[in-house]
Amino acid sequence: MSTTPSGAGDRLVQVGAIVFFIGAVATLVTVAPLFLGTDPFPTIAYAVSMLMGVGFLIAGAGVVRSVWLSRSDLSGT
Repeated sequence: MSTTPSGAGDRLVQVGAIVFFIGAVATLVTVAPLFLGTDPFPTIAYAVSMLMGVGFLIAGAGVVRSVWLSRSDLSGT
């Protein structure tokens, strides 16, 4: 078991990964009717697919925050 403390942006990366996964599943669901020949889903389903990009941005912000704070720790400020 690891005893190292969590980094500053770890929580943002975890939340971003969850949001990204929800968006990825929504994308697969909204694309499925194209291959199955059924009626397409309502517009809200396509809006939920946009969570994939939002999750990517949240995770990226977590990485940037971790790097930013680790660099400030190394410089002693």
